[in-house]
Amino acid sequence: MSARIAPETPPFAEDIEAALARIMPPGAPPLVLFTTLARNPRVFQRVMASGLLDPGSISLRERELIIDRTTSRCGSEYEWGVHIAFFAERAGLGDAAIATVLHGAPDDPIFTPREQLILRLVDALHETNAIDDALWRPLKAEFSDEQLIEMVVLTGFYHTISFVTNAFAIPLEENAARFAAYRR
Repeated sequence: MSARIAPETPPFAEDIEAALARIMPPGAPPLVLFTTLARNPRVFQRVMASGLLDPGSISLRERELIIDRTTSRCGSEYEWGVHIAFFAERAGLGDAAIATVLHGAPDDPIFTPREQLILRLVDALHETNAIDDALWRPLKAEFSDEQLIEMVVLTGFYHTISFVTNAFAIPLEENAARFAAYRR
């Protein structure tokens, strides 16, 4: 399937160019997701301003578990693949952990009890749009309020990104991971 909305092409407006330069590694072309969103500069700037990839109240590994589980549950091979390609190794996620995030149960012993709680949070939000008291109690015992806010917002943000990549049929990035490589 081809993209439903063609990405913006260079030359980009000055503010778009500056935002792309801040988020892309030097010399790397901008991701198709970003150039597609750039077709609406207001939305592009708001999405870029909402980025949660900076150091926050949770670790890089925890952040990537949330993003990878969210995007895989949403079927966003595009965003999942980009994050696996760019962050999995830095986050200490090997092939077995990646496959488990993609297909496994949140209580798989490959993950620590803390990580299992994170995956359960993502699954609960994905399935019910809420967190019941039975899950909230152990989450509240393990994480600070600041961390819980970050985790819920991060999950929601990547639901939105998944909606964008799926609804617009954004083509997969050439160097991104593919779901098929981690089939069980």
